[in-house]
Amino acid sequence: MDRKTLSRVIYEKDPPIARIILNYPERANVQDSAMVWDIDKCLKEAENDWSIKIVILKANGNGFCAGHALRGSAEGVSPYPEIKGETEQIFKAQGDLHLWPMLYLWEFPKPIISQVHGYCIGGGTYLAYLTDITIASEDAYFQMPLVQGLGIPGGQTMVEPWAFMNWKRTAEYLYTARTLTAQEAMDMGLVNRVVPREKLEETTELMARHIAQAPGTALMMTKTLIKRAWELMGLRMHLQMSNDVRFLTTRFSDSAAHVKERMQQPRPYARDFAAKKEKESTPKNGKKK
Repeated sequence: MDRKTLSRVIYEKDPPIARIILNYPERANVQDSAMVWDIDKCLKEAENDWSIKIVILKANGNGFCAGHALRGSAEGVSPYPEIKGETEQIFKAQGDLHLWPMLYLWEFPKPIISQVHGYCIGGGTYLAYLTDITIASEDAYFQMPLVQGLGIPGGQTMVEPWAFMNWKRTAEYLYTARTLTAQEAMDMGLVNRVVPREKLEETTELMARHIAQAPGTALMMTKTLIKRAWELMGLRMHLQMSNDVRFLTTRFSDSAAHVKERMQQPRPYARDFAAKKEKESTPKNGKKK
């Protein structure tokens, strides 16, 4: 097996399987520029390697991914050095960093399995939802906290309407920053299987080996048909529009003020944000206001 360590991920080549391992556990595997480009680079290598039929995306540490990095390192280094300049420059840089790499993940021609444990939050959920198959451990949980936490309409690639395929569930999930357990996520069709933590790796590897028994071209053509069906329903265009609307929203005065307030707090948002707000709105008789 070939193995190489990049700045934020580890890439393993073990034909017919490749593994992309998020490896930034000291920062909860947050997505900064370095992680985005590392993942993108590994996907391109796997795409052009005919010995690879399938990719597993997983993570080291206590959880899968805590979402986009909101702050830089202790040394003051920006997590997104590309995003600077005038409004139009920032808009293009955000698209280059947050939109197009996610669309590439969606359109990646070979099957991808996400192996999720622990936290899967914000932009990290896209690494779980945009892949072909998601296998989660029982301790996994999912949350998109941006509407409540930062006052912006979700991430740059709002895949939730397509992942849920139910606008009422989508609205509740996004409006309230509701945290979903692994079982709830499976019940809603967001993940394929939920297994004990100690069985997560084995289950994922067995699934990958089973899928890889088919010819590589057959897998790619099958994936092409699946993806094109979703794109005919408008998914690709919607992901691009969500990037545009999200950027515009951050320029509105109320959203900008909300972001500024949150960013001044020790922790801009956390898993328990929605639960805390719900508790605050529930009187002692147990009935919500």
